[in-house]
Amino acid sequence: DVPLHQLSIPGSHDTMTYCLNKTSPISQAQSRLLQVLGKVLPCVTRPVVLRWSTTQVLGVTEQLDAGVRYLDLRIAHMRDGSEKNLHFVHMVYTTALVEDTLTEISEWLESHPREVVILACRDFEGMTDGLHEYLVACIRNIFGDMLCPRGEMPTLNQMWSRGQQVILSYEEDSVVNRHAELWPGIPYWWGDQVKPQELIRYLERMKSCGRPGGLFVAGINLTENLAYVLGHPTESLRKMTLPSLPCLRAWVRDQSPGPGAQCTNIIAGDFIGADAFVGDVIRLNEKL
Repeated sequence: DVPLHQLSIPGSHDTMTYCLNKTSPISQAQSRLLQVLGKVLPCVTRPVVLRWSTTQVLGVTEQLDAGVRYLDLRIAHMRDGSEKNLHFVHMVYTTALVEDTLTEISEWLESHPREVVILACRDFEGMTDGLHEYLVACIRNIFGDMLCPRGEMPTLNQMWSRGQQVILSYEEDSVVNRHAELWPGIPYWWGDQVKPQELIRYLERMKSCGRPGGLFVAGINLTENLAYVLGHPTESLRKMTLPSLPCLRAWVRDQSPGPGAQCTNIIAGDFIGADAFVGDVIRLNEKL
């Protein structure tokens, strides 16, 4: 009977990066220099980009099985791709198509009828109005009555009683305004830090400003910068992240869900399954 924005919910950051395409061009959203290097020296540039773009190793069904209930879906249309094929993106594009992945999620939900997921559709690189409408039509077709229409934040009991299993946020206000099935973009606290201590300082600073009114995400994901990559040429985001997980998990265990100004809601991390992060987040609900 607690509204979803007052629960502690585990999420995955950049959910779909487990299937980045080794042969894919570098995203048009990246710097011109990186795109040129990707074309001129692909055998050097692309492996480095892949190592620092991959944030997950479990597939989407495996993440759901592991307890993840917030999926961070960065959607793009490749400039040279076919007309309606939409991919996910994080510096490069995925092998997985958006329509296939949404279908995989819906099939998982059909076999787990009391589970609720929050899907955050974001970025929309290269998307036209026509592609937005195509994507929304796919979402309606795939999820149908599973979608919870926009309105007052529901509780699990309310969603169960209505047979609803999906809250879908869409980070494009003009599209949200046209479709009652879509919820507005969910704020994501992204610290953009290499060191876990600096990330924790950022998250505590955000908490001190007071929580947003609805669903929101505290991201415990570290982010490399150019200086770090150049100083660690053979490393990867995984090698940078794993030693910091005990420190970040300690911060997670200190959090509390609920309506208070400094309460947390969704907590999203990288490399789901590498430690007991999901269980830590779920157990925070025992503090309610």
